Amino acid sequence: MRVEYINPFVESAYSVIQEVLGVEVKRGDLYLKSTSMPVMGVAAIVGLAGDVEGRVLFDMSKETAIKIANGMLASMDMEPIVTLNDMGRATITELANMITGQAVTKLHDLGFTFDLTPPAIFTGDNMEVSDPGVEALIVPMDIPQGRVEVNVAVRERA
Repeated sequence: MRVEYINPFVESAYSVIQEVLGVEVKRGDLYLKSTSMPVMGVAAIVGLAGDVEGRVLFDMSKETAIKIANGMLASMDMEPIVTLNDMGRATITELANMITGQAVTKLHDLGFTFDLTPPAIFTGDNMEVSDPGVEALIVPMDIPQGRVEVNVAVRERA
């Protein structure tokens, strides 16, 4: 997995979260995962196709998702949520859109071309993501609202 594909997603997640929530972001140690991995409870997933194929997943607990959504909603003078309802899911989807949009711009500037799927949100307990034959790079980011893991599994198209 080439770092040129990964860095724009990590840099964009860092800057967008910091800007949108107005919080300090602490990046944890990167690690690779090559087998099925559990999801923390809420996952926004974006598919990639073109020069690069794969997916980017923004993984967090339900509590973290609610706190992030409330932080974003408060900045728009909207009512807070207490459960991960439709508004909360839409807010997390918008965060994923903002991060991937910024990352794609950076990748296009580097000469890569590909398309994205709109983010999809998955919620639940005991979920796993499996990408047979593809290593995923996990980048943990700790913020006051909790932990968000940027999970990137991409490869060059053969």
